[in-house]
Amino acid sequence: MNSLQLRLRCGATCLAFVFASFASAQSADDWMSGFVMPVVKEPAIPAHVARITDFGAVSGGRVLCTEAIAKAIDSVAAQGGGRVVIPPGIWLAGPIVLKSNVELRAEEGALVQFSTDTKLFNGPALISGENLENIAITGHGIFDGAGDAWRPVKHYKMTEVQWKALVASGGRVDAQQDMWYPSEGGFRRPRMLNLRSCRRVLLEDATFQNSPSWNINPAFCDDVTIRNLNIRNPWYSQNGDGLDLESCRNVIIRGTRLDVGDDALCMKSGAGAEARKSGRPTENVLIEDCTVYHGHGGFTIGSEMSGGVRNIRVNNCVFIGTDIGLRFKTQRGRGGVVEKIYLSNIQMTNIPTDAISFNMYYGGAGPTEEADNGLVESKPAAVSEGTPQFRDIYIENVTCLGARRAVQLQGLPEMPIAGIHLRNVSITADQGLVCQDAKNITLSGVEIVNSKGPVASFVGSRDITVDKLTYHAGADTLFKVFGKNNAGIAVRDTDAKGAKQAVELTNGAEAGAIKIE
Repeated sequence: MNSLQLRLRCGATCLAFVFASFASAQSADDWMSGFVMPVVKEPAIPAHVARITDFGAVSGGRVLCTEAIAKAIDSVAAQGGGRVVIPPGIWLAGPIVLKSNVELRAEEGALVQFSTDTKLFNGPALISGENLENIAITGHGIFDGAGDAWRPVKHYKMTEVQWKALVASGGRVDAQQDMWYPSEGGFRRPRMLNLRSCRRVLLEDATFQNSPSWNINPAFCDDVTIRNLNIRNPWYSQNGDGLDLESCRNVIIRGTRLDVGDDALCMKSGAGAEARKSGRPTENVLIEDCTVYHGHGGFTIGSEMSGGVRNIRVNNCVFIGTDIGLRFKTQRGRGGVVEKIYLSNIQMTNIPTDAISFNMYYGGAGPTEEADNGLVESKPAAVSEGTPQFRDIYIENVTCLGARRAVQLQGLPEMPIAGIHLRNVSITADQGLVCQDAKNITLSGVEIVNSKGPVASFVGSRDITVDKLTYHAGADTLFKVFGKNNAGIAVRDTDAKGAKQAVELTNGAEAGAIKIE
């Protein structure tokens, strides 16, 4: 049976599982009650209004409107704040710098087209603001970052026809013919929107697309509300992240749609010793009712998480074709703690790699990447302030129809991932679950329908509880236990007779490491 046939065969089973899971979730302990969200304050913008056309802006996309936009912002700021209106039309712009108490409103039919003249920009972003309060960008207009004038493109992401056209357009190609650059010189690519150390921020309704680098990047901000945005980058865009929250707190993200070239909804807090010293985590974030059409990860934490990430709730989201669904990534040397993460009611389809992935070897081949579904024991390193931690993460009511691998739980031998809890999760995938260097893991009411390999594999794992696991009848192996460093794997209320082999012990694994009750 091929992967497509397996997915179609399991469609009805998965739907029935979702309804049953929902019913059981009502009577079970409410994992999500551990999430407590502070009140998020929205900006209060004064009533003054200025239109950019009153300050000399000319529509049509041929006259640079940077000065007119800046004068309109200065005008309302001088009156204590107000709204700057960008009417329908094409408005060619250089950098836009926001000010406190100002709302930038792009009306429906307005396209702010940033210039392809990279010499106009020398700041961190096309739209920026620092140490501001009460700021907003609203309206149903579009901000286009002219990203193709900035971004390199990898050869393998193009068809040969596209690649030849790109090379013929100018720029340069590296010696290996692997990467095209839009110009001969090198430069630091700006982000589309970077707000730093701001308070009471509202981003609503607008479309932000085609950014040179990351698209939306609030950093060290408090009280941020993001509603009904469209965030778009080409799928091939290098570092084309969608929304990166960096060391922010008290944030609500709702009703936003993302289709991007890198991680989509991403929580960060800096990388390395400086971020650890700042002690500024990303915390108190509620994400609801969002859709991701493409991205390296639908919801991602890391890999820059040295300042910590905590108290995050993601609910009622859909990921369609994202490279990974739920993605947690870090590496040795980063340090930081990711904890108290609550994920529920997530629907995913056609995930090319892992539906759920915890990977503490980001940037290098971890043990579970050394072979196709292979298992290799890893060696511990010394624990230091640079040792990262993942712990206390709750995932429930998740359905994924189609992935290469169902779940990767990959910790470090010196710092296992701990307290990862999955309940009412149904995944159809080529490969099953791999749990390595992990402890205190619970799988409750989990369904894994995989077409090859073991349903679940354990390496260097202990204190694992598997309760009510269901799987495809006729699976070759239900549980594979690899190596001597496994203990306390308890399996309950699970029919082990549906598999050709209930348990496979390899590489010195002891029979007492797993107990099927």
